[in-house]
Amino acid sequence: MAGKIFCLIGKSASGKDTVYRDLIGDPALSLQSVTPYTTRPMRAGEMEGREYHFRTQEEFDQARKAGKVIEYRRYDTVYGPWYYYTEDDGQIDLAQHSYLLVGVLQSYVNLRDYFGAARVVPLYLFVEDGERLQRALDRERAQKHPGYREMCRRFLADSEDFSEDKLRAAGITRRFENEDRRTCLAELRAAIREEQKKP
Repeated sequence: MAGKIFCLIGKSASGKDTVYRDLIGDPALSLQSVTPYTTRPMRAGEMEGREYHFRTQEEFDQARKAGKVIEYRRYDTVYGPWYYYTEDDGQIDLAQHSYLLVGVLQSYVNLRDYFGAARVVPLYLFVEDGERLQRALDRERAQKHPGYREMCRRFLADSEDFSEDKLRAAGITRRFENEDRRTCLAELRAAIREEQKKP
């Protein structure tokens, strides 16, 4: 049976990274990781090759010219443009495995268009905006050099990036509310197992 790509998407500070660690570490789901790429600076606590492959703008441009970029998103931040992308570097083999990736709505759409709708499954995490803003603030305060302006820009941009019109256009009909982590994880695990049974 061919594998699938489960794309964990959501607005900033919706808990994607924490949920990702729980799901990727669950042996019952047998999901493989795919390390994405980014041109943004490394944050405190991150490590090259774990959360991301950190690359320069020039390295991203070279990968695009070589046809190695499967999908990418550009964010015009207060620090200049940052790119997040998935590179065709041999990490994904759907003939052998299923995978779990973290992204945003546009990355899901790009992956779906590249691999096909039958092979890419969206898992949309939702958190109420007030709670999400508090989480974002707490996370930024923990950084050595907090970037509050960029945090605010990203928070506001999410309203447009995850508008109801865009969610409908992408075919996103199910939300996994991430208020109580244990409940959310149980619902996600059940949804993944259900999808894995399909051909």
